[in-house]
Amino acid sequence: MPPRERPAQVFDGGLQQERTALAWERTAIASMVAGVLLARYSAEEIHVAVAAIGVLQVVLGALLLIWAGAHYDDLHGPLRAGESPVHPLATRIVGVASVCFTGAALLVAIAIAFR
Repeated sequence: MPPRERPAQVFDGGLQQERTALAWERTAIASMVAGVLLARYSAEEIHVAVAAIGVLQVVLGALLLIWAGAHYDDLHGPLRAGESPVHPLATRIVGVASVCFTGAALLVAIAIAFR
């Protein structure tokens, strides 16, 4: 894919597209770190199947990070056209996955605490 031309002027003084891209990247990295910790402690203390959930979380976080980087430039087009760059389905999927993985991590933490 050829590199895209960057805009010559800032059309959003608040740099919304940069903040949005950074938020997606932070979410992806936090998800990967939580998945690594879940997999590590689950494999040692709990069960290998729960460790597989941690590995799945790392993979999904990596895919989210790749997606955020690949679609960063796509944010400029809608912003220049005055449209919203929000991806409601992606937001819902990440939200539900974050809640599920956080719940799994909480259960592992409780299991470790009561051992």
